[in-house]
Amino acid sequence: MLHAKKILKSTGEQFQIPGTWVDATPYGTGHINDTYLVKWQVNGTPVATIQQRINHVIFKNPPQLMDNILRVTVHLQKKFHGIPHANPDQEILTVIPTRNGASYYHDPDGNFWRMYVFVRNAKTVDICTHPLQAYEAARAFGNFQAKLADLPGGRLHDTIPYFHHTSRRFQTLEDAINKDTHNRCAAVRKEIDFCLAHQPLAAMITRLIEIGQMPERITHNDTKINNVMIDNRTGHGICVIDLDTVMSGCVLYDFGDMVRTMPRTAEEDEKDLNKVALDIALFDSLTKGYLEEARSFLIPIETDHLVASGRVITFTIGIRFLTDYLQGDVYFKTHRPHQNLDRAHVQFKMIASMEQQEAAMNSVVRKYV
Repeated sequence: MLHAKKILKSTGEQFQIPGTWVDATPYGTGHINDTYLVKWQVNGTPVATIQQRINHVIFKNPPQLMDNILRVTVHLQKKFHGIPHANPDQEILTVIPTRNGASYYHDPDGNFWRMYVFVRNAKTVDICTHPLQAYEAARAFGNFQAKLADLPGGRLHDTIPYFHHTSRRFQTLEDAINKDTHNRCAAVRKEIDFCLAHQPLAAMITRLIEIGQMPERITHNDTKINNVMIDNRTGHGICVIDLDTVMSGCVLYDFGDMVRTMPRTAEEDEKDLNKVALDIALFDSLTKGYLEEARSFLIPIETDHLVASGRVITFTIGIRFLTDYLQGDVYFKTHRPHQNLDRAHVQFKMIASMEQQEAAMNSVVRKYV
């Protein structure tokens, strides 16, 4: 750890922090990047920042990724500066530049680092346990989409091409099944059969995009509840974080991922599937929060597919977890054997729960559209 802290100190000092580096500790529960809470002394006052090592195996072009983030955050900051009592440094991720003014530092070992202002007096939650949490997080994501609806400058870079392209994800799964490089297929025949039976879900959204019926917008693409900072005092969702996958895409990707994660009654890698279901009360709250902000710009074909998008995105993530398991756990971080398989099981159980409650979910959407 001593060697790691020396690296964190040397890289951290490349950024424009007018103070002395004190310490750095791992922070958060993300699967992809390495994230640290860094403590500084600035004129005798303790100050915290967030430092991240970007996973350049997953995000193959960090300069383009950071260009996306700067375009989005600068645009949002301009919007928030026009709102009375707004606090942009707390309500929008703020990139701290390097000493030479860049948005990232490329170290001699080939790693890419970035620094953010730390969002104070706020927290994230990994599991949504109360309707107000679902409402606030969904409202924050809807507001995020609405304020980016007029982002100038053309399309954003595709930081992960075809990220939510379910048909391509399904093809990758089929390839992993055919190659079976780690001899795991025989033990997951039931899971493979589930995917084959649900294959029609794969083309539901992508086909509408390809024929031009579904509009392209700026979307977050990873709308888990722990990607919204919740104010400790008010309980309001104040800041959308983890902007690596912000790209040009379909709003259904974001709503569908909220449905996949926020109303889920257990953790993403829960082993006891009896604990896993969609909580319709939480679904009601997240739908209300999202549509309060997004209703003004959505068109009928988008609202008509809100419920179905939950199944599509849950299926997409489920086949990604299963694919990664078959390929030897090379994408998502794992902390125990079979964790990616457990994650896939949870996604498939959520799809079954959504299918059972489809009529109730449709009634909720009709109430708020």
